[in-house]
Amino acid sequence: MSTEALERKLLSKVTKTLHTHALVREGDRVMVCLSGGKDSYTLLHLLEQARRHWPVKFELVAVHLDQQQPGYDGAPLRKWLEKSGVPFEILSEDTYSEVLERTPEGGTPCAACSRLRRGILYTAAQRLGATRIALGHHREDTLETFLLNLVYSGRLQAMPARYTTDDGRFEVIRPLIECAEADIATFATSAGFPILPCNLCGSQKDLKRDAMNALLQQLETMNPHVRQSMLGALSNVRATHLLDTEVALAWAQRPEHLAARSEAKETKVRFGALPVHSSVDVLLAPPA
Repeated sequence: MSTEALERKLLSKVTKTLHTHALVREGDRVMVCLSGGKDSYTLLHLLEQARRHWPVKFELVAVHLDQQQPGYDGAPLRKWLEKSGVPFEILSEDTYSEVLERTPEGGTPCAACSRLRRGILYTAAQRLGATRIALGHHREDTLETFLLNLVYSGRLQAMPARYTTDDGRFEVIRPLIECAEADIATFATSAGFPILPCNLCGSQKDLKRDAMNALLQQLETMNPHVRQSMLGALSNVRATHLLDTEVALAWAQRPEHLAARSEAKETKVRFGALPVHSSVDVLLAPPA
């Protein structure tokens, strides 16, 4: 597939996600968190393409955080941003040293790094007047998260396309949530995005997430389309066939327009078999 065809494929999925999940509203200012990895470059590129043709008018601003990791060189990223024409900011704060201090020996720095980075980016979003924050999570991220919660936490939970932050200040959106990671990787390479390595955690292994990725690969041997099928399942939930009583109660109290869609159709009785042997004393009413 050519770079142009792959871009059209990804852009089609992004615009579908924007529409289906109402990820942007008229007048929104969307802050795109640009890490320097393949996903966030692709996200910013596709959102800018969508913005130019989307009937809903919204603004983009890209924000990159220099965490002062050893060997960091943000010059290629800055050059790319200047050429893109998208308004941007590059922040700098030494979270690297603090993350190392917080990480116990033998532990992974991801959780501490994520919390610090999130706090800095939320502060920037408020200062910039952003109403939405866009993250570069893709299809495999949400499927692996779903399996992790299912296998290790006993929860049916994945990554939503949109959610509100705990403090209620921002809507966080994931426009790439229906895009395959393999397509993103191929596009990022062919587009020549200047990928920045992560010297803090790039060599760390998330063994549980790796195991879920291996499970997905194993399931693909049984069904080559299992990833898309699983993604579809996350949008095709049958609340009446789960065991969560809160979900059952919420479903029972659903609005009328949803109730009308889910009413069972009456079916004809095809067979009316009577028992050959029975110890039940049944009084049958005479036929009308």
